[in-house]
Amino acid sequence: MHYTRRTIAVGLLALGLAGLPAWAQKQYDQGASDSEIKLGNLVPYSGPASAYGAAGKAMQAYFERVNEKGGINGRKIVFITLDDAYNPAKSVEQTRKLVEQDGVLAMVGSLGSAQNLAVQKYLNARKVPQLFVNAGTTRWGDPKNFYWTMGWQPSYQSEARAYAKHILSTKPDAKIAILQQNDEFGRDYLRGFQEAMGEQFKKQVVSHLTYEISDPTIDSQMVSFKSSGADVFVNITTPKFAAQAIRKAKEMDWQPQHYLVAVSQSKEAVLRAAGFDNAKDIVSSTYVMIPGDAQAQGHPEVAEYIETLARYAPGADPNDSLNAIGYATAATMAKVLEQAGDELTRENIMKQAASLDFVPPMLYPGVDVKTSADDYFPIQKKTLIQFDGENYIALGDLYD
Repeated sequence: MHYTRRTIAVGLLALGLAGLPAWAQKQYDQGASDSEIKLGNLVPYSGPASAYGAAGKAMQAYFERVNEKGGINGRKIVFITLDDAYNPAKSVEQTRKLVEQDGVLAMVGSLGSAQNLAVQKYLNARKVPQLFVNAGTTRWGDPKNFYWTMGWQPSYQSEARAYAKHILSTKPDAKIAILQQNDEFGRDYLRGFQEAMGEQFKKQVVSHLTYEISDPTIDSQMVSFKSSGADVFVNITTPKFAAQAIRKAKEMDWQPQHYLVAVSQSKEAVLRAAGFDNAKDIVSSTYVMIPGDAQAQGHPEVAEYIETLARYAPGADPNDSLNAIGYATAATMAKVLEQAGDELTRENIMKQAASLDFVPPMLYPGVDVKTSADDYFPIQKKTLIQFDGENYIALGDLYD
């Protein structure tokens, strides 16, 4: 039998291809190619919650540093971050644009409970990953009903339970006033607080008032709280209203033990705006560290974090915890993409997001990221902290 050179060459090529491992076959969905990966993000760069825009800028800075170093597996990150003004209707409009016009592979780190809720069904119906939602409502950890949605930070309910337990142990006869944003964000915190207080909730909560994000001030609520005789204040607000509440309490000479939810504990966006002296002794919680923390001293990633913000987000304050959150969120997404390799399909992105076990930069010592197919809560540890007039000081060990 005679073989031509051409036949032999084709046969050898076929043998060579057959020997290649399966992972060498590149697979792409919309938003991915040999050269780039498109990611979408929404944060309020304008409107009543514009302080949260820092998180989006920090994510952008992280991805720009990654790109300068060659990208992820040779691909540059195209990070498209848009303003939704903390308006759920705008969130829907901008999300559709990112998916249907810009063609992103996934949404990552979008901020706000009501804002993400407004697009959750849409993204799940289109099988677009809605990853590392920057909000702590428990619905982001429900893979059975919303496979394509995953949270990132500890849940609001678990945080609220920690405050309730701290109150019960340190001030068992407290008279409690609660200020709550009237949306899913506020209701989720309240559920956790009620659960932990149990029967004591009705006995010890002497005033519970809400506000709308469109309200100009919360002054009337604060006046009512002082009149109620409350000596503990649970402040479930976003940054603008948190700063108002701190200032108003000082103005009225109302001095309750103040518990401030973590989404508004930023030293720069909230406490400095309210006045550090006015914010002294506030209790909050955290899962990230900032350069000013004693816990951050000696950590090698802190220097890189500071340098990255200085270079790619000029004017960003590294001691604003919102920057640390955005930076660590971006690092988590980078890990997912790194693990995904050349199989950049939406299904594999979710598979890798549900297979994490690592520590991103800027997390508080002892806090890590772990996920599985039935555990969509990547971070489940925090610590209570108290502001001493200059810095936050940890009150004890981590709680899970």
